[in-house]
Amino acid sequence: MKEFVLLFRMDLTNKEAQPSQKQMEIYMQQWMEWINEITDNDQLADGGNHFSKQGRVLKPNNEVVETPHIADNNSIAGYIIVLAENLDEATKIAKKCPILNGQNTSVEIRQTSTPGQ
Repeated sequence: MKEFVLLFRMDLTNKEAQPSQKQMEIYMQQWMEWINEITDNDQLADGGNHFSKQGRVLKPNNEVVETPHIADNNSIAGYIIVLAENLDEATKIAKKCPILNGQNTSVEIRQTSTPGQ
């Protein structure tokens, strides 16, 4: 099995894009069901977390941006690492991610590699 990182993107800066308390409760229940399914299939690897809304980007020439990287009103909100035979299998896992029920969200799937690969 290979390791794939699922990067979760959403709009962290727009207050209107944030889920209500009731929506968050529903999302967390869906999230736990999804994570439990991955775990039950022995496909959840060690590693993964949510990120805070604060961050900093360092660029050449001592440029500092006092927010996380944002593109298309999206920033990385967190990640998990899953085990899959190939990109297609990892995609099948990611398609069930409840974050995709929200507006302006996405999941990026990237295989990990060792140096030199």
